[in-house]
Amino acid sequence: MTTSAPAPENDSADIEFADRDRIATLQLERLKWSLRHAYDNVPHYRGSFDAAGVHPDDLKELGDLSKFPFTTKADLRANYPFGMFAVPRERVSRIHASSGTTGQPTVVGYTAGDLNNWADLIARSLRAAGVRPTDMVHVAYGYGLFTGGLGAHYGAERLGCTVLPVSGGMTERQVQLIRDFEPDAIMVTPSYLLTILDMMLRMGVDPAATSLRVGVVGAEPWTESMRGELEHAFGIDAVDIYGLSEVMGPGVAMECVETKDGLHIWEDHFYPEIIDPLTGEVLPDGSEGELVFTSLTKEAFPIIRYRTRDLSRLLPGTARTMRRMQKITGRSDDMIILRGVNLFPTQIEELILTVPALAAQFECVLDRPERLDQLTIRVEARPGTAPADCDVAANTLAQQVKRRIGVSVSVDVLTPGAIERSTGKARRLIDRRPR
Repeated sequence: MTTSAPAPENDSADIEFADRDRIATLQLERLKWSLRHAYDNVPHYRGSFDAAGVHPDDLKELGDLSKFPFTTKADLRANYPFGMFAVPRERVSRIHASSGTTGQPTVVGYTAGDLNNWADLIARSLRAAGVRPTDMVHVAYGYGLFTGGLGAHYGAERLGCTVLPVSGGMTERQVQLIRDFEPDAIMVTPSYLLTILDMMLRMGVDPAATSLRVGVVGAEPWTESMRGELEHAFGIDAVDIYGLSEVMGPGVAMECVETKDGLHIWEDHFYPEIIDPLTGEVLPDGSEGELVFTSLTKEAFPIIRYRTRDLSRLLPGTARTMRRMQKITGRSDDMIILRGVNLFPTQIEELILTVPALAAQFECVLDRPERLDQLTIRVEARPGTAPADCDVAANTLAQQVKRRIGVSVSVDVLTPGAIERSTGKARRLIDRRPR
């Protein structure tokens, strides 16, 4: 049975700038290995491939991947805890897991080789973000079973950086460490960076006067308006990093600081597709749909055509020859359908940041007081905003949503600090409708 990933002789640093033919050749070689590895060593994949009437030998070209079945989060939960592992447990060097807040946790494993690849990809990502080997990196992603903290940590060390393993929480202490230790870069969720910003202002610290030069910001969808807000406040380059534990963790794709025009997918390790969320049909590059990933080199936990539920588009490379994914516009499972209109929290965020009196902290609350669903946007005012200006801002935002999205909503403008802060991923959607 095959358990070791393909030899890394093609993984030289210039692979990021390789021509498309070289990338495609490498992908096909590795994809053949990954399908065979999953089929030979994971009972779930053998069963699902056989049920679909496909075999790893049926892959002759990259397009043939569309013949193979999808993997979903439900499949991972059904095989909890270690049923999706493709190597014996004693070869697994580390285990991570999701929080399991919406069901059985999803558990992923890594061999020593997987961890080595992961560190290399985070290092590659940080370099693309403008981080340099002598820099100090403040890691404010959570440590533990969540992949963010440890993934960022080992990748920054691999690049040659000094790492501050701060994790999330204790925000006043985060500000103090940024002031005292003077890190060059911070790795953090966008919502928690806003929380750090709030704390700096309360403590009388000028965010733009700190040592921070780069913000590597990810783990939740965020908008171009949010980028502008963070860059203006901190005087940094804010760049997006993408990943998910089921595929690897952070470092699946990275935005390059010189262009900031979408995230380059590290296609030598991950094969992306965009599909129609309803039909599963593979869509051509440039079409918006659901992002699907297949791992090309993972040993412990190969993943075949994993439906991420993230909505994006595949675009040609710019700063790198590897294809880009557009910033995530939302998730198919956090889409709000309000009186027949589809909308996402990121659309609300974009509109909030056009109203000067409103801060970026918000949440969308869905209720059904009678027969019809109602959406209330709860958003904080910026510090020092007069009550009369809050009323004007509420009306302005409601009108913007009606004009731009096409639905009527209620807007509650709250005092600064009224919305609960998160040290990890922000909870933007609260569904109070009866089940």
